[in-house]
Amino acid sequence: MNSSYIPLYQWIDGEKLSGDGRATSDILNPFDGSVLGTMAHATAADLQAALESSQRAFQQWRKAPAWERSEIILKAAALIKERIEQFVPILTLEVGKPLAEAQMEMNLTVQSMVWAGEEAKRIYGRTVESRLPNGRAIIAREPVGPVAAFAPWNVPALLTGRKIAAALAAGCSMIIKPSEETPATCLMIAEAFADAGLPAGVLNVVLGDPAMISTTLISSPIIRKVSFTGPEPIGKQLAALAAQNVTPVTMELGGHAPVIVCDDADIETAVALSVPNKYFAAGASCIGPTRFYVQDAVYDAFVEKFTAAAGKIKVGSGFDPETNMGPLANARRLHAMERLIGDAVANGGEITTGGKRIGDAGFLFEPTVLVDVPETAKIMNDEPFGPVAILSRFSTIEEAIEKANRLPYGLASYAFTASLSRANQLADSLESGMVGINTYYFGMPEAPFGGVKQSGYGSENGTEGIDAFLVTKFANFG
Repeated sequence: MNSSYIPLYQWIDGEKLSGDGRATSDILNPFDGSVLGTMAHATAADLQAALESSQRAFQQWRKAPAWERSEIILKAAALIKERIEQFVPILTLEVGKPLAEAQMEMNLTVQSMVWAGEEAKRIYGRTVESRLPNGRAIIAREPVGPVAAFAPWNVPALLTGRKIAAALAAGCSMIIKPSEETPATCLMIAEAFADAGLPAGVLNVVLGDPAMISTTLISSPIIRKVSFTGPEPIGKQLAALAAQNVTPVTMELGGHAPVIVCDDADIETAVALSVPNKYFAAGASCIGPTRFYVQDAVYDAFVEKFTAAAGKIKVGSGFDPETNMGPLANARRLHAMERLIGDAVANGGEITTGGKRIGDAGFLFEPTVLVDVPETAKIMNDEPFGPVAILSRFSTIEEAIEKANRLPYGLASYAFTASLSRANQLADSLESGMVGINTYYFGMPEAPFGGVKQSGYGSENGTEGIDAFLVTKFANFG
């Protein structure tokens, strides 16, 4: 066990529950495979208690004035900011990301929570002119009800914090299940909310078996909204389950982000921005650039510069200040990298740098660049979610757009060009919920974050992110 890691527990109705014969599993350090701690799994009784607690607390929380909800969310954000030096090493232990990346994630988490807390005071309805004599017609926005939320392991603080803050701002209660690989980060956020004065039961945290927890929560008529971030196959299963109770869902299901690099782009800048964004979080980013389509005239130069920059990335412990990229988060991603890269090479692709596991302890993997990979290879169709970039040629803009839009995913797309007309054409033509022109930056809590096609539906962040937890009521007075 790692002495720096925190004890794990179920957080239900304001109480910490652990042990007592519950099934357990180990939390592993992805850098060296050592055991960080032991997680007790929620039982059926735990989940029922969480559901009942969430239902009771919702009746109280929904009546809390918006200014009160805002004050508690903002205080929780302030406490996280004060405790950031406690959060950062835990985040690095659980995911393996460098301390600088963990610090960045925590800063974004605080910003997102602050924005949602402030926005709680700006949830407005409206009145319309009545058609009845002396009548009134009011359209109100009300909280949807208790929420079941599921957060992934790759950005566990941000994707937990912004779900919680938005739901609470809207007046909802929430039961959240973090990834079974990153539970401590979520629990520390929950503790900040408790210390900020959040009433017991408004936020419950349950840990354990994903299938058992998701099936139990989503099948319950108590749950009135589902928020899920994770892989597409699981998202489809949960959406189908939610449909049985006609429960609305927000689904962020990842992508396979294309990048179009035009021949008039500043290649030095494109490479300088692309490499750190590609290998951020060891490539485990749903909006991370993956398929690079580079125009013929600049293709060779781009490949050379990109490969050189990727080859200089230092992989190692997230606690080493010289580390640029930490390990993959788990053995599943390690095996996926080996399988996808092997298939790409077998189909004619070439590795210009990387391509192999580093050592035999933990889940370290080399930053990898592939070229000449056919569109039929698995890696061109399945999201790799790891430190591998695929570089391909294109001749015309229309060809590049067609290739970029070929897949059934549409979360993020990117393009680099110096031409305003090309920039407008690409922004209009790329089929994704977010498009970056000469930038990879989508970190604004005031702007919606979400995809189209099989990358999901609904948004987090922005007014849209709070709207996802609200329903509309029309009251007509005669």
